[in-house]
Amino acid sequence: DVQLVESGGGLVQPGGSLRLSCSASGFTFETHTMTWIRQAPGKEVEWVARINSGGTRTYYADFVKGRFTISRYNDNNTLHQQMNSLETGDTATYYCYQGAYYKGEPKGPSQGTQVTVS
Repeated sequence: DVQLVESGGGLVQPGGSLRLSCSASGFTFETHTMTWIRQAPGKEVEWVARINSGGTRTYYADFVKGRFTISRYNDNNTLHQQMNSLETGDTATYYCYQGAYYKGEPKGPSQGTQVTVS
């Protein structure tokens, strides 16, 4: 079974930084595009950043460009997201997602990690 376990969230002041991690198992990680998505209370799921299988191409939502950096280590099946210059609007639960995320899709079974900027 696909398992994605996120970690690294927490409470941070505006302007602060956090580094999220996702440990993947149950599938061939190195052959899959991976995405970070997030959901704030009362809002729809939105994609944040995406990285191709080899880690050579990255894509970012406009609202995080220049602040967030997605990366991956295929050797140990991990996905990361460095988040700098955090804003109160970044408060959400963050999830890693297998593949590319399209609007309206369910966010998947992982638990996510809570990021609170306050």
